[in-house]
Order: sequence, then C-alpha cells, then structure tokens
Amino acid sequence: MATEATRSGAGHPRRWAVLAVLAAVAFMAQLDLFIVNIAVPAMSRSFGGAGLSGLSWVLNAYAIVFAALLVPAGRLADHFGRRLVLLSGVVVFTLASVLCALAPTLPVLVGGRAVQAVGAAMIVPTSLGLLLPSFPPRQHTLVVGVWAGVAAVAASSGSPVGGVLVAVDWRWIFLVNVPIGVATVVAGLRVLPEIRAGRGARLPDAVSTVSLLAAVTLLVLATVQGPAWGWGSAGVVGLLAAAALATVVTVRRSARHPRALVEASLFRGREFTGASVALLLFYVAFGAWLLITVLFLQDVWHYSALRAGVAIVPGPLASAAFAVNSGRITGRFGRVLPAAAGTSLLALAAVFWLLVAPAHPAYAADFLPGLLLGGAGAGLAQAPMFAAAGTLPPDRATTGSAVLNMSRQVGSAIGVAVLVALLASPQPHALAAFHRGWALVAGAALGAALVVTVTHRAADRRGTREAPVAVPPEPGGTAAGGGAYEGGTVCGSGARAAR
Repeated sequence: MATEATRSGAGHPRRWAVLAVLAAVAFMAQLDLFIVNIAVPAMSRSFGGAGLSGLSWVLNAYAIVFAALLVPAGRLADHFGRRLVLLSGVVVFTLASVLCALAPTLPVLVGGRAVQAVGAAMIVPTSLGLLLPSFPPRQHTLVVGVWAGVAAVAASSGSPVGGVLVAVDWRWIFLVNVPIGVATVVAGLRVLPEIRAGRGARLPDAVSTVSLLAAVTLLVLATVQGPAWGWGSAGVVGLLAAAALATVVTVRRSARHPRALVEASLFRGREFTGASVALLLFYVAFGAWLLITVLFLQDVWHYSALRAGVAIVPGPLASAAFAVNSGRITGRFGRVLPAAAGTSLLALAAVFWLLVAPAHPAYAADFLPGLLLGGAGAGLAQAPMFAAAGTLPPDRATTGSAVLNMSRQVGSAIGVAVLVALLASPQPHALAAFHRGWALVAGAALGAALVVTVTHRAADRRGTREAPVAVPPEPGGTAAGGGAYEGGTVCGSGARAAR
C-alpha cells in the first residue's frame, strides 16, 4: 500500500534525494546517446580507417535497441518493481560500458553499445515512473521540468564532455560511466522507493509486445540502412513493409486488447499525442544537429576533437540556462509557448548556419550565434513536451514516459540516418553537403513547432490540457493516486516496506 505521506499528497519524505539519484542515472543514460558523436574520427583511426557508414552503427545500434525496448521495459518495471528494474538497468549499463571501453574491434564495440542500450531502456522511463509518485501533484510540473531539463543538458553536453575525454583516449567516454553507475546503485538502494503492480495484476499482452518491438526495430533498421542499401532497394522496401504490417498489428491490438502493451487510452488526450509526434520531429532535427555540428567543425574547419568539444560548450551552457528554469518558464507561459519557441529556435539556428557558415573558420561571427540559438532551443523545448507525461494518471507515468522516449529515439535514429545519406560520402568535406543537412534540421524543427502549436491549443480549447486521462485499472486492482500502480504496492527506502 502507499505510504502515509503519499496518501496525504506530501510525497516521499526523501523526495529530493530521490530526484538527485534519478537525475544522475537519467543523465548518464542520455549522455551516452550523444557523447559518441565527437569520438567518431578517433574511432575511425583505431579501427583501421572505418568510414562514417560503418561507424554510424556505434550510434545506430544504441538508438535501435533503446527505442525498441523502452515501452516493454517500462511496462515490465511497473509489473516487477520500478526500483528493481531501474537499478538492474544501471548494472547492465555499467558493465556494458566496460565492454565498450575494452572493445578490440568495431563489431565488439557495436555489440557493447547494444547491451548499453538495454540498460538505458530499463533506466529512462522507469526514472520518471519513480519520480512522479515521490512528489505531491503540485510539484509535478517542476520535477518533470527538471527531469526533462537533465535530458536536454545531457544531450547538449555530449560533444564537449566527449571532446575532453577523447583528447586522452576515446575509450574514456565509456569508462566515465563506471563510477557514476556504482555510486547511483549504492545511493538508489538507500533512497529509492519500490513501486510495483499489486497481486493479481497480469503481464502485458505478448502479441502487442512482440509487434511493437518488431515495428520499431524494422523501421529504424530500414532508416539507418537506407543510405547504404539504397532507399528503393528490395531490402529497405521489405523492411518498411514489414514495419508497416507490425504497426497495424500493434494499433489493432492496442485498440482491442485490455492489456495491450501501449493502451489506446493514452492517446485520448491531444496534448500527449501531440507531444509524442512533436518529440519525434524535434529529435529528427536535434539528432542531426548534434552530429552535423561535430562533423562540420572537424571535417570542414579541421578542428581537433578537444578543440571542437570546447567550441561547442556554449551550446550546453545555453541549454542548461533554460532547462534549469523550465518549470518556472512553463508555470509562467504554459507549455505551448516555450515548446513552440524552443523548436523554432533550433530551426533558426540551422537557417543561420545555412546562410552564413563559411568554409574557413570564423567562429565568433558565423558559428557561435547558431550554437547559442540551438542550445537555447533544446533547453526550452524539451521540458514542456516531456511534461505531457504528467497529464496521465500516476500509474501510467512509466508507460507514458516510455512512449515519449520511444518517439525521441526513433526520431534521433532517423535524423542521424537521413543526415548520413545527405552528406553522401564516408568522410564529408564539401560545404554544400552540410547545407543539405542544415535544411533537414530546419524543416524537422519547424514541423515540431507546428505540431506543438496545433495540438496543444486544440487541447486547451477542449479543456483537456491539464486533465489526466481516465484509465481503468486491470482486473484485480484499483488505480491508486499518488503512485500506487493498479492496486499495487509502494515500498519505502531500501528493503523497508512502506506501511
């Protein structure tokens, strides 16, 4: 049952410690999505001059596995215990980081990244599923903003942190996870509550679980292989057709089965639906923007990894400045304006570079403004979009977070894959190729801005902007407020059961 603090709406007595632990593990998992970008040239030298198409699998393996497993991992966490799954994920992630650091060949590194992604999928949605029940409802906007802000800062910090570490050895971008992982497991065992489904709750439907895994995996695989195989090739067309079939099965199962992996009821609220689509489009832009920034500095201006990392620092700083104030900004202006402004700023950054970025270094005048605009946009946009998970009942926070993160990861994988295709060579140097990449970023970011504006304002008119979606409990359980999942149990810190 829930704690007295939870039932009274006061939240977990150590909720700020809970927030610190969950922010740390989420930061670690999110950082590794992007820290690899700046290490690509160094990895190429280590592995016999491997080209960008081959090395992109170091990014894509992580993105595919992460995207495919987010929702299943979130639902299993609800069933078996969110703390158990999260801390198990940290252990898997940490051990896989060691494997990546010691990888003697590129295939071993790609395999290690895939295992890392399994751990990350267990961490990210579960962290939000533990966070919301630990805080009273009046603080949900604040803490979701902090959580999403951490994601924005982690993504933007990947290149500068990676640049410093690559200057020593690219393998340090993985070894740095080890002390963080060990520390968060120790702290998590002490302060995190346990939340799980109650007795009699049943596992999610197997058919919808397998079909969603297939749909996401096949879609992202087709996208990342498109540049290498050819978009009209039999392999890519076959993968896309199979992904479409799996998607149809998933949608039909979600609409008809009472225990579908992704319940159709999640999408009855326009704000959550809009945020899911907007995050996909935004991360098509953002994933491409992060990679193209690193490649431009190193391949066109011939910066070293360290110099490129230092040059990118103002971007994460601008992102952090807005991210840490996201709760205050959202409280003052609502969710629509910050999200639309942030996505538009990322588009403006790409347009700026498209118009003025020269073939020879001119950092202060022709590169820094775009970096500041893009960083500010990332920090401003993500928190209000992720905050859409807060419009769901607490017992659906983990699944909702998983869906939003799945949209983000699919978008990021698509953005990287399409960018690789637009650059059109293993080691791009022509400025015209980067113009195509910046046009991709601008178009996808503007699409996200349009979706956010249209869907959120429609939700406002319907009066659903802040209203949770009513989701009936599973048979044998009762939906409990404040974090009890479907008649489930909220346990206290460590091994002590909550009374």
